[in-house]
Amino acid sequence: MSNHLFVGIDVSISSRNVAVFLDSDGQQAHKDLPFDNNQSGAESFISTLLNIAASSNTDAISIGIEATGIYSWHLQNLLSSHPGLTQFKLKVYQINPKLTRNFKKAYPDLSKTDPIDAFVIADRVRFGRLPAPVNNDYTYLSLQRLTRYRFHLMQDIAREKTRFLTNLFFKFSNYKQDSPFSNLFGKTSSAVLCEFYSTDEIASMPLQDLTSFLIEKGKNHFVDTISMANELKRVANLSYKLPDQMKQPINFILASSLLTIRSLEAQVKETNKVIQDEMTMIKHTLLSVDGLGPILVAGIIAEIGNISRFGNHPALAKFAGLWWKKHQSGNFEAEETRLAKSGNKYLRYYLVEAANLLMIHNPDFKAYYTKKYSEVPKHQHKRALVLCARKLVRVIFSLLRSKKLYELPMAA
Repeated sequence: MSNHLFVGIDVSISSRNVAVFLDSDGQQAHKDLPFDNNQSGAESFISTLLNIAASSNTDAISIGIEATGIYSWHLQNLLSSHPGLTQFKLKVYQINPKLTRNFKKAYPDLSKTDPIDAFVIADRVRFGRLPAPVNNDYTYLSLQRLTRYRFHLMQDIAREKTRFLTNLFFKFSNYKQDSPFSNLFGKTSSAVLCEFYSTDEIASMPLQDLTSFLIEKGKNHFVDTISMANELKRVANLSYKLPDQMKQPINFILASSLLTIRSLEAQVKETNKVIQDEMTMIKHTLLSVDGLGPILVAGIIAEIGNISRFGNHPALAKFAGLWWKKHQSGNFEAEETRLAKSGNKYLRYYLVEAANLLMIHNPDFKAYYTKKYSEVPKHQHKRALVLCARKLVRVIFSLLRSKKLYELPMAA
């Protein structure tokens, strides 16, 4: 009979970690072990773990660490790669707090302490039906840090643009909805917003001078600059007039906000270059799918890691949070079911973004999107888009497993 040791570790940011050790019957194999969340603390824990394993003739060790952002990262990677633990068929799992929180409901009398939390984690690991073990491939981990950094840069840009538009309404209330420029944050539009002190200045400026300004800032790329200047004056006249006391502060905020946006966009460009350099070390065929670009592919691969971690495409879909819970009782089955969204939010984001592009540029996905859109009377776009993302999971799983180029399905 296998002697399996189950370990739960409650990772604390401000105090010591706590480990609990359970045997196959759920009994404690050793007293609770507190240890510091640093290199020496982790090595002391591993030494104790090896002693426990040797004294109990353990032949397999499963360790669960509750996901706490970066604070569990070093520990889980040290454990999963430690040479002294490889003889024990070691598996290290990063456990979603939602799993342990719901699992703990089976123990209604338990209090809330760090050792009890560690016990629940260990027992959850003993129960089984766990996510894929920690992937310790540093090629993917390095790429993942880059793609997640880019993800957050894009979020920062979106937030800063929202703040910019909020302040823009004070200065130029009709500009967002009536602007003659297709790109509100383009160079010519930015010059209009930052170099004119107020809408009164634009409204009173001679048409010829305003036209010359737009030609200069737009490098003579506009087809009908005179009409654009007329439209700009019209929008300036429609807008509310800002009190004189607020003009200087609002102009400063807009100029500063634009500088922040430009800086973030420059960082995204540099990050894209580094991501593409990292991707040269990873062999794949995902770019053969019409509509997929290198950055989205990098994000997808970084989150999936080694495809051998997943036995089938439903497992990959569940990892991404692209699956639906059934709601059925007796003869009743709900027509509407909600997306689980309990998986990897980054991978789900990349898959949905990729599906959004594929429904435009890929004939197979476009036809699939149209079909799914027409099947229901409400939530058509969201439903069809997520179903396209789920279809993409099947394609990605197949391509990464087979290492073959993508081929459009034969027309029926």
